[in-house]
Amino acid sequence: MKRRSLIKAFTLSASIAAMGLTWTVQAAETIKVGILHSLSGTMAISETSLKDMALMTIDEINAKGGVNGKMLEPVVVDPASNWPLFAEKGRQLLTQDKVAVVFGCWTSVSRKSVLPVFEELNGLLFYPVQYEGEEMSPNVFYTGAAPNQQAIPAVEYVMSEDGGSAKRFFLLGTDYVYPRTTNKILRAFLHSKGVKDTDIEEVYTPFGHSDYQTIVANIKKFSAGGKTAVISTVNGDSNVPFYKELANQGLKATDVPVVAFSVGEEELRGIDTKPLVGHLAAWNYFQSVENPVNKKFVADWKAYAKQKNLPGADKAVTNDPMEATYVGIHMWAQAVEKAKSTDVNKVREAMAGQTFAAPSGFTLTMDKTNHHLHKPVMIGEIQDDGQFNVVWQTKEPIRAQPWSPYIPGNDKKPDTPVKSN
Repeated sequence: MKRRSLIKAFTLSASIAAMGLTWTVQAAETIKVGILHSLSGTMAISETSLKDMALMTIDEINAKGGVNGKMLEPVVVDPASNWPLFAEKGRQLLTQDKVAVVFGCWTSVSRKSVLPVFEELNGLLFYPVQYEGEEMSPNVFYTGAAPNQQAIPAVEYVMSEDGGSAKRFFLLGTDYVYPRTTNKILRAFLHSKGVKDTDIEEVYTPFGHSDYQTIVANIKKFSAGGKTAVISTVNGDSNVPFYKELANQGLKATDVPVVAFSVGEEELRGIDTKPLVGHLAAWNYFQSVENPVNKKFVADWKAYAKQKNLPGADKAVTNDPMEATYVGIHMWAQAVEKAKSTDVNKVREAMAGQTFAAPSGFTLTMDKTNHHLHKPVMIGEIQDDGQFNVVWQTKEPIRAQPWSPYIPGNDKKPDTPVKSN
């Protein structure tokens, strides 16, 4: 090879090497963040908005300079409401995409599907939805409610004079671990209040169930035996036909109130809510709460939805799991800043005691030991515009009890995270 050709070849090789170095440096200058939510299938109705909220929150943090001087780079995957696929996608995010953290899951079956993967690989998952408790993993931070922060107070409310003095309870849920475990806890709680098994009915339907004609008819029959409340742990797009059937059969809140744990503003967008006025939902946040932080949160979300041309952007709403997603991402970012690292062990330690002024109007605290948020509890009545009027709330945030006192043997379990396997 001639000298001139050698020089050209050397120059080209050096340029390619420099480009590769630049790409490596650029990659190192971002922090990859995984988003693991169903964008298709039966849970897309609930989870898509959490993906979008995560992206908005990441944009918000990046606009302020990122975390430790690095931009956050979202990596979005679609586990498609397929529980084994959640585990596959979770492993992909941790091993191939090398994300520092994952925000995701809605159903408990999806969370339990990914849990062994995160514990095996020492990944970090932020889980933003109310759940049944009975779990406290060192690899998960739970920003949704435990049963004592949602289910128990909701049932106490419908038993009270203000809530209708219910004496009989129809427990209706989707057939998986969250509804079944929550109802196990609620049945024990009701027993402690003197309610007999003859005054409790328990019914489950599969994911994606759409025919609620017989079930609603049975609710009407059951309610003939005394003041009745329906406690609903129905999840996903099944809520639409369920609420439509309530309206079809004229079952009003004044007759039999339904209190839901998985229905919020997002799920009600596709329903005529006028016949549903007065039915209840229990959460830790509603879009309708009035405070300066929430006013900005809602306005920012509506502007983001329009800017990104999201489906239904003209009627964009916020809800509890969206707020929990927003809080979780900000708390993680604060912990990374405190730890000066994305190392999972260091971030885990830095998360203890983190606080955040949340859109709920409360300053939320990550518990120093149990990986759960201290959260307020709110009961809201459905309004004809698809929003909720808060009819009851706690004065202060409540510390989570992941191990329910209504399940025998839980008093002996440690109040610190332990691996599930």
